[in-house]
Amino acid sequence: MDATLAILGAGRMGEALLGGLLRSGWATADQVLCAVRTAERAAVLTSTYGVRAGTDAAVAAAAADVLVVAVKPQNMDALLVQIAGDVTPSHTVISVAAGVPTARIEQALRDGVPVVRVMSNVAVQVDEAMSAISPGRHAGPEHLATAESVLGHVGKVVHLAEEHLDAVTALSGSGPAYFFLLAEAMIDAGILLGLPRDVATELIIQTMVGSAKMLRDTGRHPVELREAVTSPGGTTIAAIRVLEEQRVRAAFLNAIEAAQRRSTELAGG
Repeated sequence: MDATLAILGAGRMGEALLGGLLRSGWATADQVLCAVRTAERAAVLTSTYGVRAGTDAAVAAAAADVLVVAVKPQNMDALLVQIAGDVTPSHTVISVAAGVPTARIEQALRDGVPVVRVMSNVAVQVDEAMSAISPGRHAGPEHLATAESVLGHVGKVVHLAEEHLDAVTALSGSGPAYFFLLAEAMIDAGILLGLPRDVATELIIQTMVGSAKMLRDTGRHPVELREAVTSPGGTTIAAIRVLEEQRVRAAFLNAIEAAQRRSTELAGG
């Protein structure tokens, strides 16, 4: 990276991004600044990652070219007040704050500041995140390219209009929780059937990993892959019949619609 990066807010998402970017070699520790709320947290980041860290977000913003805003949504307005005087149109502002529209950030900063909004997910912690990026009013292709470069080092990236980000939040932003819930239920089923917990856990985790890789690497439709496992009169079709009788598919549709509605409500304050 031929620039300086400031991460403003280094909680779960901010620290995960920091670790991923350093591991990948996209940035070196001397190219990164972090701004956090307490001196104790700053000291932890410096000792763990070797980056410069402090509690003054304005100082970090003024010294950087690219700003990753990773504060909690409820802390966004206070942060924008702190940095507004130090952010110029020469910066690229990348916001990973869930539910905060680019217009809200743009209104708090100088006119012309390019803002890119990101919806990612918790898998950033293992460099397998799914991120969607959307440009604000002043963000051009070069700013999107910068955001894609940052997020691409911790997972996959798609470009979408901002109007779709509530759907992304519901689908892939919250998506890991749906898979964790499914894994939990299947592990419990294994225990019910007499398997030790550690064995049931290993069976389900590897089954989920293998299935995900098949979906990703073969390019085949989920229906096609499912049908390949579903023999006439076999065990799989017996299980699927029960799932369909319990309206599991409809439950997922309804749940994800509910998550989208809640995302829209949160974005509206």
